[in-house]
Amino acid sequence: MKHFSIALLLFAGLMNPSFSASIQGKVVGVSDGDTITVLDAAKVEHKIRLSGIDAPEKAQPYGDRSKQHLSNQVFGKSVDIEWNKTDRYGRTIGKVMVGGQDANLSQIRAGLAWHYKQYEMEQPAGERAAYALSEQEARGRRLGLWLDAKPTPPWDFRHGVGEVSAGKSEGSCPCGGPANCTGPKGGTFCISAKGKKKYL
Repeated sequence: MKHFSIALLLFAGLMNPSFSASIQGKVVGVSDGDTITVLDAAKVEHKIRLSGIDAPEKAQPYGDRSKQHLSNQVFGKSVDIEWNKTDRYGRTIGKVMVGGQDANLSQIRAGLAWHYKQYEMEQPAGERAAYALSEQEARGRRLGLWLDAKPTPPWDFRHGVGEVSAGKSEGSCPCGGPANCTGPKGGTFCISAKGKKKYL
């Protein structure tokens, strides 16, 4: 019966993009700047991917700061998740409300996440405009990751674009990345497409 109810909710979300359901619970884990784990009253864990934003990966600059900022907002607190879809990894995609505040938007305002333009048309118009404006303001004030002249968006980083900007390119990389790099303190390394550094 439980699986039927979940399937019905997902079907409703596909048929009506404005449809939304909710999950209430306590945040028991923060994986990174846009992913948390929520434990509901029935002691069921839900992996939540924050909608409308994309935060730096943990291997990127500001990845740890983004995670910490989100953790400071929500960890150990009761939250309300407004959602209408799941992703291919089975995570619930939703807006995290804590104390009446939009935690997703707060990540953007702090300069610790991008407005995820690839999925912006899935957002209500007012929310979409607020997220876009908040990113512009964070950029203008050079908050967080916007201190860097050209921060690499996480969707590019995940595909290996711009991942060697921290070092000097030295040619092809024998461990599968596009280039070898010399770090600021010396030592040659390469970075895989998953963002892992390996010294040679």
